[in-house]
Amino acid sequence: MQRNNLRTTKGRHTVSVKGQAKHEQTVMLNGEKIRHEPAPTYLGVTLDRSLTFKEHLTRTAKKLKSRNNLLTKLAGTSWGANAEVLRTSSIALCYSVAECCAPVWSRSAHVGLVDSQLNSTMRLITGTLKPTPTPWLPVLANIAPPSLRRKEATDKLISKISDHSHWPIYKDIYEHPDQRLVSRTPLWNDLEPCDLASQWRESWETASAINSSLVTDPTIHLPGFDLPRREWSLLNRFRTAQGHCRACWKMWRLADDDRCQCGDVQTMLHMVETCPFTKFEGGLVHLHSTDESAVRWLTSFEA
Repeated sequence: MQRNNLRTTKGRHTVSVKGQAKHEQTVMLNGEKIRHEPAPTYLGVTLDRSLTFKEHLTRTAKKLKSRNNLLTKLAGTSWGANAEVLRTSSIALCYSVAECCAPVWSRSAHVGLVDSQLNSTMRLITGTLKPTPTPWLPVLANIAPPSLRRKEATDKLISKISDHSHWPIYKDIYEHPDQRLVSRTPLWNDLEPCDLASQWRESWETASAINSSLVTDPTIHLPGFDLPRREWSLLNRFRTAQGHCRACWKMWRLADDDRCQCGDVQTMLHMVETCPFTKFEGGLVHLHSTDESAVRWLTSFEA
Protein backbone atom coordinates (compact mmCIF):
# COMPACT_ATOMS: atom_id res chain seq x y z
CA MET A 1 0.00 0.00 0.00
CA GLN A 2 2.80 2.34 0.88
CA ARG A 3 4.62 1.47 -2.32
CA ASN A 4 1.57 2.32 -4.40
CA ASN A 5 1.22 5.68 -2.65
CA LEU A 6 4.89 6.39 -3.28
CA ARG A 7 4.56 5.62 -6.96
CA THR A 8 1.46 7.76 -7.21
CA THR A 9 3.25 10.59 -5.50
CA LYS A 10 6.18 10.28 -7.89
CA GLY A 11 3.84 10.18 -10.83
CA ARG A 12 2.09 13.33 -9.68
CA HIS A 13 5.42 15.01 -9.14
CA THR A 14 6.50 14.13 -12.67
CA VAL A 15 3.33 15.58 -14.12
CA SER A 16 3.76 18.78 -12.13
CA VAL A 17 7.33 19.19 -13.43
CA LYS A 18 6.15 18.77 -17.02
CA GLY A 19 3.38 21.23 -16.36
CA GLN A 20 5.89 23.79 -15.08
CA ALA A 21 7.96 23.36 -18.23
CA LYS A 22 4.97 24.34 -20.36
CA HIS A 23 3.83 27.11 -18.05
CA GLU A 24 3.40 30.48 -19.77
CA GLN A 25 5.08 33.34 -17.97
CA THR A 26 3.14 36.57 -17.52
CA VAL A 27 5.40 39.43 -18.53
CA MET A 28 3.96 42.94 -18.65
CA LEU A 29 5.38 45.89 -20.58
CA ASN A 30 3.74 49.34 -20.32
CA GLY A 31 0.64 47.69 -18.91
CA GLU A 32 0.31 45.16 -21.75
CA LYS A 33 1.03 41.45 -21.59
CA ILE A 34 3.79 40.31 -23.92
CA ARG A 35 2.68 37.42 -26.11
CA HIS A 36 4.17 34.08 -25.10
CA GLU A 37 6.16 32.43 -27.88
CA PRO A 38 7.09 28.77 -27.19
CA ALA A 39 9.39 28.62 -30.23
CA PRO A 40 10.95 32.06 -30.73
CA THR A 41 13.13 32.87 -33.72
CA TYR A 42 16.45 34.56 -32.95
CA LEU A 43 18.78 35.64 -35.75
CA GLY A 44 17.04 33.27 -38.15
CA VAL A 45 17.15 30.22 -35.87
CA THR A 46 13.95 28.89 -34.29
CA LEU A 47 14.58 27.83 -30.71
CA ASP A 48 12.61 25.28 -28.68
CA ARG A 49 12.48 24.51 -24.99
CA SER A 50 14.91 21.56 -25.16
CA LEU A 51 17.14 23.05 -27.89
CA THR A 52 16.58 20.05 -30.15
CA PHE A 53 16.06 22.43 -33.11
CA LYS A 54 13.28 20.17 -34.39
CA GLU A 55 11.00 23.13 -35.09
CA HIS A 56 13.76 25.01 -36.92
CA LEU A 57 14.69 22.02 -39.08
CA THR A 58 11.05 21.26 -39.84
CA ARG A 59 10.55 24.80 -41.09
CA THR A 60 13.79 24.68 -43.06
CA ALA A 61 12.75 21.42 -44.71
CA LYS A 62 9.45 23.02 -45.79
CA LYS A 63 11.34 25.95 -47.33
CA LEU A 64 13.60 23.53 -49.19
CA LYS A 65 10.65 21.58 -50.51
CA SER A 66 9.16 24.78 -51.95
CA ARG A 67 12.47 25.72 -53.57
CA ASN A 68 12.89 22.24 -54.98
CA ASN A 69 9.50 22.71 -56.62
CA LEU A 70 10.85 25.85 -58.29
CA LEU A 71 13.98 24.00 -59.37
CA THR A 72 11.81 21.30 -60.94
CA LYS A 73 10.68 23.84 -63.53
CA LEU A 74 14.25 23.95 -64.83
CA ALA A 75 14.85 20.21 -64.72
CA GLY A 76 12.64 18.18 -67.00
CA THR A 77 13.62 14.55 -67.63
CA SER A 78 14.21 14.96 -71.36
CA TRP A 79 14.60 18.74 -71.54
CA GLY A 80 15.71 21.59 -69.34
CA ALA A 81 18.89 23.24 -68.13
CA ASN A 82 22.19 21.40 -68.08
CA ALA A 83 23.84 20.15 -64.89
CA GLU A 84 26.03 23.22 -64.36
CA VAL A 85 23.08 25.62 -64.45
CA LEU A 86 21.07 23.40 -62.12
CA ARG A 87 24.00 23.04 -59.74
CA THR A 88 24.54 26.81 -59.54
CA SER A 89 20.81 27.41 -59.09
CA SER A 90 20.63 24.76 -56.37
CA ILE A 91 23.47 26.27 -54.36
CA ALA A 92 21.86 29.71 -54.59
CA LEU A 93 18.26 28.63 -53.92
CA CYS A 94 18.49 25.54 -51.72
CA TYR A 95 21.89 25.21 -50.07
CA SER A 96 21.86 28.84 -48.97
CA VAL A 97 18.75 28.07 -46.91
CA ALA A 98 19.80 24.59 -45.83
CA GLU A 99 23.14 25.74 -44.40
CA CYS A 100 22.08 28.99 -42.74
CA CYS A 101 23.49 28.97 -39.17
CA ALA A 102 24.45 25.30 -39.68
CA PRO A 103 27.13 25.27 -36.91
CA VAL A 104 24.34 25.91 -34.39
CA TRP A 105 22.02 23.02 -35.28
CA SER A 106 24.19 20.62 -37.29
CA ARG A 107 24.42 18.11 -34.42
CA SER A 108 20.66 17.88 -33.93
CA ALA A 109 19.03 14.46 -34.11
CA HIS A 110 16.53 15.92 -36.58
CA VAL A 111 19.04 17.02 -39.21
CA GLY A 112 17.80 14.23 -41.49
CA LEU A 113 14.76 16.39 -42.27
CA VAL A 114 17.03 18.79 -44.16
CA ASP A 115 19.25 16.10 -45.67
CA SER A 116 16.21 14.38 -47.17
CA GLN A 117 15.29 17.55 -49.08
CA LEU A 118 18.90 18.10 -50.19
CA ASN A 119 18.92 14.57 -51.58
CA SER A 120 15.91 15.59 -53.67
CA THR A 121 17.83 18.66 -54.81
CA MET A 122 20.74 16.52 -55.97
CA ARG A 123 18.38 14.15 -57.79
CA LEU A 124 17.05 17.12 -59.73
CA ILE A 125 20.58 18.13 -60.70
CA THR A 126 21.59 14.65 -61.78
CA GLY A 127 18.33 13.40 -63.30
CA THR A 128 18.49 10.24 -61.18
CA LEU A 129 15.57 8.33 -59.71
CA LYS A 130 14.59 8.02 -56.06
CA PRO A 131 16.03 4.48 -55.55
CA THR A 132 19.49 5.76 -56.52
CA PRO A 133 22.02 4.97 -53.74
CA THR A 134 22.54 8.11 -51.66
CA PRO A 135 26.38 8.12 -51.87
CA TRP A 136 26.10 8.59 -55.64
CA LEU A 137 24.15 11.85 -55.40
CA PRO A 138 26.93 14.22 -54.18
CA VAL A 139 29.39 12.63 -56.62
CA LEU A 140 27.16 13.12 -59.65
CA ALA A 141 26.07 16.62 -58.58
CA ASN A 142 29.65 17.60 -57.67
CA ILE A 143 28.49 19.00 -54.33
CA ALA A 144 30.05 17.65 -51.15
CA PRO A 145 27.78 15.62 -48.84
CA PRO A 146 25.68 17.88 -46.58
CA SER A 147 27.25 16.58 -43.36
CA LEU A 148 30.77 17.40 -44.59
CA ARG A 149 29.73 20.86 -45.76
CA ARG A 150 28.26 21.56 -42.32
CA LYS A 151 31.40 20.29 -40.62
CA GLU A 152 33.53 22.55 -42.80
CA ALA A 153 31.35 25.55 -41.89
CA THR A 154 31.66 24.65 -38.21
CA ASP A 155 35.44 24.36 -38.48
CA LYS A 156 35.64 27.83 -40.02
CA LEU A 157 33.61 29.25 -37.15
CA ILE A 158 35.73 27.50 -34.52
CA SER A 159 38.91 28.74 -36.17
CA LYS A 160 37.62 32.29 -36.09
CA ILE A 161 36.60 32.01 -32.44
CA SER A 162 39.93 30.51 -31.40
CA ASP A 163 41.69 33.62 -32.74
CA HIS A 164 39.57 35.91 -30.54
CA SER A 165 39.96 34.78 -26.93
CA HIS A 166 38.31 38.01 -25.70
CA TRP A 167 34.96 37.06 -27.26
CA PRO A 168 32.40 35.75 -24.74
CA ILE A 169 31.73 32.71 -26.93
CA TYR A 170 35.37 31.67 -26.55
CA LYS A 171 34.78 30.65 -22.92
CA ASP A 172 31.53 28.92 -23.86
CA ILE A 173 33.50 26.55 -26.08
CA TYR A 174 36.93 26.20 -24.48
CA GLU A 175 35.83 26.60 -20.85
CA HIS A 176 32.43 24.98 -21.13
CA PRO A 177 30.51 23.47 -18.20
CA ASP A 178 30.24 19.73 -17.65
CA GLN A 179 27.87 17.94 -19.99
CA ARG A 180 24.69 16.88 -18.15
CA LEU A 181 22.85 14.96 -20.87
CA VAL A 182 24.65 12.05 -22.53
CA SER A 183 22.32 12.23 -25.53
CA ARG A 184 23.55 15.69 -26.53
CA THR A 185 26.50 16.36 -28.83
CA PRO A 186 27.60 19.94 -28.14
CA LEU A 187 29.92 21.90 -30.40
CA TRP A 188 33.00 21.33 -28.24
CA ASN A 189 32.76 17.53 -28.54
CA ASP A 190 34.40 17.66 -31.96
CA LEU A 191 36.88 20.51 -32.33
CA GLU A 192 39.25 18.59 -34.58
CA PRO A 193 39.16 20.21 -38.05
CA CYS A 194 38.55 18.00 -41.06
CA ASP A 195 39.76 18.14 -44.63
CA LEU A 196 36.56 18.00 -46.67
CA ALA A 197 38.11 16.50 -49.80
CA SER A 198 40.01 13.80 -47.90
CA GLN A 199 36.99 12.77 -45.85
CA TRP A 200 34.80 12.70 -48.94
CA ARG A 201 37.26 10.42 -50.73
CA GLU A 202 37.50 8.18 -47.68
CA SER A 203 33.72 7.88 -47.33
CA TRP A 204 33.38 7.12 -51.04
CA GLU A 205 35.94 4.31 -50.80
CA THR A 206 33.93 2.64 -48.05
CA ALA A 207 30.52 3.32 -49.62
CA SER A 208 28.54 0.29 -50.75
CA ALA A 209 27.28 1.93 -53.93
CA ILE A 210 26.94 -0.14 -57.07
CA ASN A 211 29.48 0.65 -59.83
CA SER A 212 31.47 2.85 -57.42
CA SER A 213 34.67 1.64 -59.11
CA LEU A 214 33.83 3.95 -62.03
CA VAL A 215 34.85 6.94 -59.91
CA THR A 216 38.32 7.23 -58.41
CA ASP A 217 37.97 10.80 -57.16
CA PRO A 218 34.46 11.87 -56.07
CA THR A 219 35.46 15.52 -55.62
CA ILE A 220 35.85 16.38 -59.32
CA HIS A 221 33.30 16.91 -62.10
CA LEU A 222 32.43 13.61 -63.73
CA PRO A 223 32.59 13.31 -67.52
CA GLY A 224 29.40 14.42 -69.25
CA PHE A 225 28.58 17.28 -66.91
CA ASP A 226 27.97 19.53 -69.93
CA LEU A 227 25.75 17.07 -71.80
CA PRO A 228 22.16 17.97 -72.71
CA ARG A 229 19.61 17.13 -70.03
CA ARG A 230 18.32 13.91 -71.61
CA GLU A 231 21.75 12.38 -72.23
CA TRP A 232 23.05 13.49 -68.81
CA SER A 233 20.11 11.89 -66.99
CA LEU A 234 20.34 8.69 -69.01
CA LEU A 235 24.09 8.40 -68.43
CA ASN A 236 23.69 8.77 -64.67
CA ARG A 237 20.99 6.13 -64.58
CA PHE A 238 23.34 3.68 -66.27
CA ARG A 239 26.09 4.64 -63.82
CA THR A 240 23.88 4.02 -60.79
CA ALA A 241 22.07 0.97 -62.26
CA GLN A 242 18.72 2.59 -61.44
CA GLY A 243 16.63 3.41 -64.49
CA HIS A 244 13.91 2.27 -66.84
CA CYS A 245 14.72 -1.39 -67.32
CA ARG A 246 12.55 -4.47 -66.85
CA ALA A 247 14.40 -5.59 -63.72
CA CYS A 248 13.85 -2.25 -61.99
CA TRP A 249 10.23 -2.13 -63.11
CA LYS A 250 9.61 -5.55 -61.60
CA MET A 251 11.33 -4.53 -58.38
CA TRP A 252 9.14 -1.40 -58.23
CA ARG A 253 6.06 -3.56 -59.00
CA LEU A 254 5.45 -1.81 -62.30
CA ALA A 255 5.90 -4.98 -64.37
CA ASP A 256 5.47 -8.73 -63.89
CA ASP A 257 8.26 -9.83 -66.21
CA ASP A 258 11.92 -8.76 -66.00
CA ARG A 259 13.01 -10.33 -69.29
CA CYS A 260 14.56 -8.40 -72.15
CA GLN A 261 13.50 -9.03 -75.75
CA CYS A 262 16.71 -11.05 -76.06
CA GLY A 263 15.54 -13.41 -73.31
CA ASP A 264 17.92 -12.43 -70.50
CA VAL A 265 17.07 -10.41 -67.41
CA GLN A 266 17.06 -6.78 -68.49
CA THR A 267 19.14 -4.68 -66.09
CA MET A 268 20.75 -1.34 -66.84
CA LEU A 269 24.13 -3.08 -67.12
CA HIS A 270 22.67 -5.73 -69.44
CA MET A 271 21.45 -3.07 -71.88
CA VAL A 272 24.91 -1.50 -72.05
CA GLU A 273 27.15 -4.56 -72.09
CA THR A 274 25.44 -7.78 -73.21
CA CYS A 275 22.12 -7.16 -74.96
CA PRO A 276 22.59 -7.83 -78.70
CA PHE A 277 20.01 -5.15 -79.52
CA THR A 278 21.36 -2.25 -77.44
CA LYS A 279 24.89 -3.00 -76.19
CA PHE A 280 27.59 -0.36 -76.44
CA GLU A 281 31.07 -1.40 -77.52
CA GLY A 282 33.38 -0.92 -74.56
CA GLY A 283 30.63 -1.34 -72.01
CA LEU A 284 29.85 0.82 -69.02
CA VAL A 285 33.45 1.93 -68.43
CA HIS A 286 33.70 3.33 -71.95
CA LEU A 287 30.25 4.90 -71.66
CA HIS A 288 31.29 6.61 -68.42
CA SER A 289 34.07 8.44 -70.27
CA THR A 290 31.46 10.09 -72.56
CA ASP A 291 33.62 10.37 -75.64
CA GLU A 292 32.03 11.07 -79.02
CA SER A 293 30.92 7.49 -79.60
CA ALA A 294 29.38 7.32 -76.12
CA VAL A 295 27.44 10.55 -76.68
CA ARG A 296 26.17 9.29 -80.04
CA TRP A 297 25.00 6.05 -78.40
CA LEU A 298 23.22 7.94 -75.61
CA THR A 299 21.55 10.25 -78.13
CA SER A 300 20.26 7.38 -80.24
CA PHE A 301 19.29 5.16 -77.30
CA GLU A 302 15.55 4.65 -76.89
CA ALA A 303 14.78 4.33 -73.18
